[in-house]
Amino acid sequence: MSNAVNNGVWSGTWVAERLGVELVGDDTLTGMLGLALRRNPKRAHLLVSHVLGKHVPQSPSVVHGHGLALGQRVRALLGAEAAGAVVLGYAETATGLGHSVADGLGGAPYLHSTRRPVAGVATAGGFEESHSHATSHLLLPEDPALLVGDGPLVLVDDEFSTGNTVLNTVRDLHARYPRRRYVVVALVDMRSAADAGRLEDFAREIGARVDLVAAASGTVRLPEGVLEKGQELVAAHEASAEGLADSSPGARGTARPAPTGPHPDDNRSHPVRVDLGWPRGLPDGGRHGFTQTHRERLDAALPAMGARLAEAIPEGASRVLVLGFEELMYAPLRLARELERLVPAEVRYSTTTRSPVLAVDDPGYAIRSRIIFPAHDDPADGPGERYAYNVAGAGFDAVVAVVDSVADTAALHAPDGLLATLGAHTPHVVLAVVPSYVPAPLYVPDLPEESPMLPEPLRGPAFSSYPPEEVGWLLQDLSDVTLEAPTEEREEAIQSGGAHYAESLPVEYQPSEQYQRLFHAALETSAARLAQAVGVVTETVIAERSPRPVLVSLARAGTPVGVLMRRWARYRHGLDLPHYAVSIVRGRGIDANALRWLAAHHDPRDVVFVDGWTGKGAITRELAVAIEEFEAAGGAAGFDPEIAVLADPGSCVRTYGTREDFLIPSACLNSTVSGLISRTVLRADLVGPDDFHGAKFYRELAGADVSVAFLDAVAARFDEVADAVAGAVKELLAADRTPTWEGWAAVERISEEYGIHDVNLVKPGVGETTRVLLRRVPWKILARAGAGADLDHVRLLAEQRGVPVEEVGELPYTCVGLIHPQYTRGATGADGRAVSV
Repeated sequence: MSNAVNNGVWSGTWVAERLGVELVGDDTLTGMLGLALRRNPKRAHLLVSHVLGKHVPQSPSVVHGHGLALGQRVRALLGAEAAGAVVLGYAETATGLGHSVADGLGGAPYLHSTRRPVAGVATAGGFEESHSHATSHLLLPEDPALLVGDGPLVLVDDEFSTGNTVLNTVRDLHARYPRRRYVVVALVDMRSAADAGRLEDFAREIGARVDLVAAASGTVRLPEGVLEKGQELVAAHEASAEGLADSSPGARGTARPAPTGPHPDDNRSHPVRVDLGWPRGLPDGGRHGFTQTHRERLDAALPAMGARLAEAIPEGASRVLVLGFEELMYAPLRLARELERLVPAEVRYSTTTRSPVLAVDDPGYAIRSRIIFPAHDDPADGPGERYAYNVAGAGFDAVVAVVDSVADTAALHAPDGLLATLGAHTPHVVLAVVPSYVPAPLYVPDLPEESPMLPEPLRGPAFSSYPPEEVGWLLQDLSDVTLEAPTEEREEAIQSGGAHYAESLPVEYQPSEQYQRLFHAALETSAARLAQAVGVVTETVIAERSPRPVLVSLARAGTPVGVLMRRWARYRHGLDLPHYAVSIVRGRGIDANALRWLAAHHDPRDVVFVDGWTGKGAITRELAVAIEEFEAAGGAAGFDPEIAVLADPGSCVRTYGTREDFLIPSACLNSTVSGLISRTVLRADLVGPDDFHGAKFYRELAGADVSVAFLDAVAARFDEVADAVAGAVKELLAADRTPTWEGWAAVERISEEYGIHDVNLVKPGVGETTRVLLRRVPWKILARAGAGADLDHVRLLAEQRGVPVEEVGELPYTCVGLIHPQYTRGATGADGRAVSV
């Protein structure tokens, strides 16, 4: 199916015979092009290239080779002027071709147009593609000087037909950045006789030289009424295709039905994710510009990335497809070219597209099959379907899907998403995610060359039950390490100084049915209150800290809050904020490697640290000291250590949703309300100097997981609290929110009054008290007199563990948990009963 000729039949015969369309040109033209029909009110036929790597899977060396050859021809044409050339490619089909032309031109700077707006990046130009189904193109160079200069501008498209697209581009750019010479490059020159002279006329009009370089030339002769006949033909065949008896994901619209019944190697729900080790800060393509320095870094990294992909290809695979993603064409192409060198299988390359094309299973037609799936980039350029052609029925033993991180969303992993769709047509699906490069024009990280390479964040479903777009975990996965210890043993080791609390994990608390009922009742009661606090803290952050903050939650109590803040920002402002979770450990500080990763990918001034609540403010102080030490050690400057929290009963911060001490239901449970992630671990034999802190993913607890249900319950109340949030934020921004640290003073007073003499063993607030009952060996609970349903779960846990609850009249918190400083193995509660877990 990937060859230009099928059993000696030209892949344009089917259209030519039915519509009278005639392809006229030199001998190489029909070897490069076939014909298909598409749903488009402007042009019914589609020229399908066999060497572009878009609709037809082709050898990556052939695809890259055609671009290189064109670039070499341009280099010869320009001579000495080639040294100052800049290459501009067209989205979406020619992004990879333009990049390859730049390679052949000797590594010229490269930029391609895009249909994806990127917040914070100024538009340097734009134009319309008149015959396309999606017309608006943007130019978003990171360095505006890329388009400024007197050197030649080389414009690359897959075909040159009417010339309208090129003329629109040159007209727009020449008005802003005039130059003396332009070169138009295309795989095929398909201008009609009437259009042939337009380029020369236009060149005279603007006073510049315009050359054309094409691999083949010809024209398409269209009979009268072909558009209407083509639309009728498409409608008739699509109606027929809808009737195909195929229930597998993505099969709707495929001309070749996928096999029915389970495949012996069926992994549709378990694609293999490969960490490419993509170089830090390397652009994923030319959307914002790609320089010779970038090219050298990519070339150096490709062998190792190709080897990682090769390891994921099943032994015995004879036919492998590397499938790129819309505008992301060059990175998958180069990865496919590397894979082609490393594996004995036949490797082919193509990409997904937003262009709807009719599929007909006929050797004389260029698009033999198609698979359909929902758009999955975030934000997608409009909802709707996306397509991959000539994949179904092509006999691929494995498909490697390469997407950028903006497209690694829940929709990608959904039952009807691309991965499941591919799984219906191949026994092995591999996913490789390339980090989406976003320019930071006001911030350039000052990182030493010897800085260690840090991995990309872990994401669900491979790590955590949260959808991948909700949070990236700057942690290492320790799921296979036994870290749990009985609570009494941990407490004795911690208080004796024999071990730090972060060196082990408590055994995960498994709530009783009664306790689970309390959680759901508490959630129902407090969801609106929580939603309002989420809205208030998020609006405060956007108003005071950054218009596009980077949310960094302190794992794990802060992580559900970070996800909810991200959801509010999208609900209220249409913002898709980055969100990461990092580890901070009392007495050890924040993960410095996580800070280095953040500084390499974002402006530290945009980073906002997020937590669930404040108790006495120990973590607030810990973070401030840690940031100061990080900067003193040469780390990037600009991180603001102030934490944004839902609840600040201790009056420790300025950015909060409320200062009331109320029940945040996510405090009631452990991993089962936090994406099935453990608390973080920092132990010298597991976490090296260049590693992220660790954590475990408790996949085995999936049956009890309420993480997403908790988020959904709170987010469902956003509408009803929106007006209240607006009023509360207005008052809050005008108020004096200077921290008083009254919580710390209260903790010191309680510590002395109860003879503890260690503030670390006094845990104030509903959240901290709950964690004492779940993880530590508590001595007693102090409850404010008259506290109501907010403490139902605390009373139940205390009863189950034999811990007394003492009502106190004057208490700034709803409750406080106390850990006895004289704990020894076999300790008893204050009532004389043995402490049990």
